[in-house]
Amino acid sequence: MSGILYLCATPIGNLSDITFRVLDTLKEVDLIAAEDTRNSIRLLNHFEIKTPMTSYHEHNKYEKAETLLSKLKAGANIALITDAGTPAISDPGEVLVKLCLESGITVTSLPGACACITALTLSGLATRRFCFEGFLPADKKERTQVLESLKKETRTTILYEAPHHLKATLKVLYKELGDRKLTICRELTKKFETIMPTTLEESLSYYEENEPKGEYVLVLEGCSKELIKREEEETWQQMSVREHYEKYLNSGMDKKTAMKEVAKDRNVSKREIYNQLLEGN
Repeated sequence: MSGILYLCATPIGNLSDITFRVLDTLKEVDLIAAEDTRNSIRLLNHFEIKTPMTSYHEHNKYEKAETLLSKLKAGANIALITDAGTPAISDPGEVLVKLCLESGITVTSLPGACACITALTLSGLATRRFCFEGFLPADKKERTQVLESLKKETRTTILYEAPHHLKATLKVLYKELGDRKLTICRELTKKFETIMPTTLEESLSYYEENEPKGEYVLVLEGCSKELIKREEEETWQQMSVREHYEKYLNSGMDKKTAMKEVAKDRNVSKREIYNQLLEGN
């Protein structure tokens, strides 16, 4: 009979945030797979947990996942923990989870601390719709693609950032997205937790005088629908009504539908578009 993979959320700062269920599971499983054993040993020692531990991190996530999968198939129960928070969120754990599910291994998640959700609830920004980007990609091309997608993202966006990259990240966000509301969450659940509602522009000035310290979660206001609509209208105004109309025709629309869409884009009546087309505009 195969074992079970337990995804165990660990504290993101305050050790009191660990759940009784996680503690019981860490004591009862056969093995704990940890992102950084040197960091996790402090957690285990604090709660007097003696379960054997092995490393599972970004640089060995593929080959080690196969090793852990073999143990699970042989009947071992394994707990997966990350340095802080919920495993598999912006974390190598997603590789192991995918492999287990493909192999028919039972996976269950023991909920607990999660920095992105904690920051979102503290941000004061819209919480009904949001997206999580984690750390911006180090690769320049990938980073450009992500930033391009965020320009018209209307949902609240959550990002992670390390202190030595914070100022550079704020600069590129301001450059690419313009000024937006921003809540900077620092050292969540820890003694020096700081929640700073600000804007991208104001944050740049602040960190010119204050050196970033600690781990950061950035909660960024989404692009307003009104701004997107205004920019689209400006784009349409740069082409003639005829060009606009033919753009839709070339996409496969019939004449009636194309005329209706042009009127909608330009925020005018369909009759007005019809008359302009008759006039040759």
